[in-house]
Amino acid sequence: MSESAYREMWEKLDLDLAAHDGLLEVLGKFYGDIYLSQKGRLNGAEYLDFVLSEVHGLRIKELQDAKAQGKKVIGTFCVFVPEELSLAADAVQVGLCSGADAGKELAEEIVPRNTCALIKSFIGFKLAKLCPFTESCDMIVGETTCDGKKKAYETFGEHVDNMYVMEVPQRKEASDRELWKSEVLRFKDSLEELTGVEITAERLKEGIRIVNEKRRALQRLNALRAAVPTPISGRDVLLVNQISFYDDPVRFTENINKLCDEIEERIAASEGVVPEGTPRVMLSGCPMAVPNWKLPWLIESSGAVIVGEESCIGTRNSRDLVDESGETLEEMLDNIADRYMKIDCACFTPNDERPQNVESMARELDVDGVIQYALMFCQPYTHESIKLDRRLSEAEIPVLGIETDYSMEDAEQLKTRVEAFLEMM
Repeated sequence: MSESAYREMWEKLDLDLAAHDGLLEVLGKFYGDIYLSQKGRLNGAEYLDFVLSEVHGLRIKELQDAKAQGKKVIGTFCVFVPEELSLAADAVQVGLCSGADAGKELAEEIVPRNTCALIKSFIGFKLAKLCPFTESCDMIVGETTCDGKKKAYETFGEHVDNMYVMEVPQRKEASDRELWKSEVLRFKDSLEELTGVEITAERLKEGIRIVNEKRRALQRLNALRAAVPTPISGRDVLLVNQISFYDDPVRFTENINKLCDEIEERIAASEGVVPEGTPRVMLSGCPMAVPNWKLPWLIESSGAVIVGEESCIGTRNSRDLVDESGETLEEMLDNIADRYMKIDCACFTPNDERPQNVESMARELDVDGVIQYALMFCQPYTHESIKLDRRLSEAEIPVLGIETDYSMEDAEQLKTRVEAFLEMM
């Protein structure tokens, strides 16, 4: 598709073309500096480069083509929105722009300044007319995973059509599971009303299979990257996890399994993307949406390699599968509800599973240290970081806590802290 055809498409989506051009130019340079400069990348990384290069181009064209065929596009911000149901309703589910400072000043006109960067980002992208995904959506699904998001969706809903909010329980008692099951059913009914497609047992079974296959590919990748020497950079695996929210799930699964095949060959040859003995670091905490690559870049350019991400754009999104033994629609909906209630999001209280999962993951990956990452003003994860710091310290696992946002203003300061942490490990 030609550049002029893309511009015509973006104009129809009412993007601010001049500002959008500026955004793509900055992101292109950022991507080149952080990703294309890496040495020893796998051939399969070409898929990642292509998807990123076309994330506002060909992928948006695919969404428009799907809409022309009568399909609906569902936009999301969170791993709690069951993609299985969207697929069963013959809809396309995609993540929305929320990983850059774009439109920050506009966002701060309608939400408090001391709101986390992720929330200000998705609002800013909308107000500045910079996100073709948001403009392609027939329904945008929010969720009550924190107070900031809950209130922001009220305001965001004044600027988008068909804002829908799922209520995520805050505890894991039987009554909470009952609430969540009712929310899954309400979402199913809303999808059926929007798409005009009845979600049958047959259709849902296929949706479960497709999403589980995507998770299995990510599980395979996470297992392979634990090898010594490390066969793939943390930056590339983060990119894989980020792309999992944007690309077609079947195509994504196929390409990640090819990438894993190549990694297996590299492991068999005892080859790594970094030398054996390179400090192994695990990231834990807030999600990193595209193009939030600052901290991974700082860590790996300081001489370490990231071997695990404990976050929603990481293992939290792929750790658990939906039980595929269900045959009736009711059984499958129960299995979906059960799978999503296993998510150890910091929105839950108590959330004892998460510290346990972080420590187990750190030991399994044999890391030299854990870097806790929190967005400024993210109350759930900054609160949990104190408890997690204590637990990891008692387990004699070095830990560093970092609080930041999407700007590059603190990059040098963070790099100094990361380098000092690596020396201490």
